[in-house]
Amino acid sequence: MYKEVHWYDLQANLSMPKTQLLNPGNSIIDEVAIRQYRLNRVRRLSELEDITAILLFDPVNIRYSNGSRNMQVWTMHNFCRYALIMNNGPSIMFDGSTGHHLLKDLETIDEIRLAWSTDYTVAGYRAAEISSKWANEIADLVKNYGGENKRLAIDRLDVDTAQALMAAGLELVDGKKIMEHARSIKSHEEIRALKHSLSTCEAAMAELQAQVCPGMTEQQALAILLKASVERGGEYPETRLMTSGPRTNPWFQETSNRVIECGDFLSFDTDLIGPMGFYNDISRSWVIGDVIPDDEQRRLYEVSRAQLETNISLLQAGMQFLEFAAKAYELPDEYLANRYADVGHGCGMGVEYPFLWYPEDEALGAYDGVFEENMVVCIESYVGASGGSQGVKLEQPVWISADGPVVLSDYPLEDSYG
Repeated sequence: MYKEVHWYDLQANLSMPKTQLLNPGNSIIDEVAIRQYRLNRVRRLSELEDITAILLFDPVNIRYSNGSRNMQVWTMHNFCRYALIMNNGPSIMFDGSTGHHLLKDLETIDEIRLAWSTDYTVAGYRAAEISSKWANEIADLVKNYGGENKRLAIDRLDVDTAQALMAAGLELVDGKKIMEHARSIKSHEEIRALKHSLSTCEAAMAELQAQVCPGMTEQQALAILLKASVERGGEYPETRLMTSGPRTNPWFQETSNRVIECGDFLSFDTDLIGPMGFYNDISRSWVIGDVIPDDEQRRLYEVSRAQLETNISLLQAGMQFLEFAAKAYELPDEYLANRYADVGHGCGMGVEYPFLWYPEDEALGAYDGVFEENMVVCIESYVGASGGSQGVKLEQPVWISADGPVVLSDYPLEDSYG
């Protein structure tokens, strides 16, 4: 079993009463401190990579680096706003003219400029022309503040913009690497904020568990969770992974209009973006109706819980990723073929670095690295036999503290299931 560490041991603010640390939702989250910490991390890691600036298009990375957001989901697939953060110069946000009022109160933004959109939907056959004008503006800023260093990191690009930046004399560097490593280490205030965000998700889960019943469709059950999350400041779901009965195996089937029956497992992964943009990533499986689990359900749940708790107990700062994977709980052969996509993954504003592969999937991209203090990692478990009639999904977000792993979700597992 993982070591218990009480929430009041978190040194987020040495002057804050322990009762407030136990209930972070009852105390004010210092979002200014979070923004400053994040901007400093981006600049620090950029400096280590010897780049002069980082250009960000991914709305999650933009929000991390300067705290701004504007139509978060829409801008994930329409490149119309971007941030340029100089190491030795200003933090500049480019947005459409209708979005500038959303930026004026953010202390992490030194300058606001009108954004060029090179997206084909907006620029059409003029995309290459607009890309050239856009690239010249970016290149001028890099040269003005970076001197002889023309190394520009970028998290996402399309073909026209990449070609235009290189034509303007810039050397392009992978910015996603910088952002993933920046986001992977949380400040104590970020962890407090994530804990608060998770509490809103848990309240939504409680409403779901109280209301879900036989005769309800999976879609109706999911609607309860989403509504309860949004009412508490939640923003949007990243997936629709709530299934019942035979649709719990294999995993990754999306929510349907299937009617939930008495005795079914309802298995789900919240995957909710909660307050302040934090990723509320918790999974549970419940038997629906006034019945006790059958022997197969108990066995599935028992194995899943053992995998979850064994792997949580292994987490510690200084351990190598591949060492963790090698020591992780070994699924019984009957469940191995139907295993989850990963043993675990970083968590903050989404699924983040590191991604922890099963040893069986090493050839697909498993990499090594080191767990560091103040990482948050979600430990995953899915247990269902290949061709089986049902499956169990469990997941816990875990803070790697100086004193060991701390599960950040207070929502209980089902002790009566075995």
